Amino acid sequence: MQTVLQKAKRIVFVIYLIALHAVVVYFLVERGVHHFTSVVPLDESAVSGPAENAPIPTPIAVPETFGDSTDANVNTNGNLNPPSGPANVMSSGFIIPVAGVRPDQLIDTFSASRSEGRYHDAIDIPAAAGTPVVAATDGEIVKFFDSERGGITIYQLTADRRFALYYGHLQRRAAEISVGMQVRKGTTIGFVGDTGNAGAGNFHLHFSIAIITDPKHFTSGTYINPFPILKNGTSPF
Repeated sequence: MQTVLQKAKRIVFVIYLIALHAVVVYFLVERGVHHFTSVVPLDESAVSGPAENAPIPTPIAVPETFGDSTDANVNTNGNLNPPSGPANVMSSGFIIPVAGVRPDQLIDTFSASRSEGRYHDAIDIPAAAGTPVVAATDGEIVKFFDSERGGITIYQLTADRRFALYYGHLQRRAAEISVGMQVRKGTTIGFVGDTGNAGAGNFHLHFSIAIITDPKHFTSGTYINPFPILKNGTSPF
C-alpha cells in the first residue's frame, strides 16, 4: 500500500514539475514575442502634414507673363491662320516664337557653352509647359524629328528658303501641322516642353536660325544669333 502511495506522489511531483516548466516557458516566449511585435505609440506632433505638390524647380528664369487677355501671338481660331494684331508682332521681320513673351524677357544664350566643347548656337526662351509655340516667320514645315538631345522638334524653312529655323524641346507638335505645309507668321505649330536633354521641369523653347549653305542638307548650315533678330523684330535677310 505504501509503495503505491509513494509512486502516486512521484507521479504528482513529476506532473507539477512539468506544469511549472510549461508556465516558465510560456512567460519567456510571451515576453520575446511582445518585444519583437510591440508598437511604440507615435508622437502626433512629430508627424508632418501631407506633402505639398511643389512645382518642379526651373533652372532658367521664367517670364512672369506668358500671354495676355487678347491671346497675343496665339492661334485663337483653331486653324492655321495667324491671329490678327498680336501684341508681340513687330512692324516687320520675325516675331518671338513663344506666345506672350516680350522682347525684354529674352535672354541671349547663343554663345553659352555646352557639353563636349559645343556652343549653344541658339537661344532658350523659358515659358510654362504647354505655352503655344508659333512660327517666327512665313515659310514651310520641312521636317519633324525626335532626338535624344532636342526631344520633339520642328524644322521650318523661311519663304525664300535661305534660312532654316529649328524649334526644340517641344512638349508636342500642333495636331494641325504636317511636313510640307506652308505656315504663316504667328501660326501655332507646337507647345513648350522639356523633352530631350532640356532637363525635367526646365520648360523652354530652344530656337535657332541657320543660313543654309547646302540646299540638299538644310539641317546643317551656319548658325546666326536669333537674339537681336527677335528682340528688335528684324529679319536675317
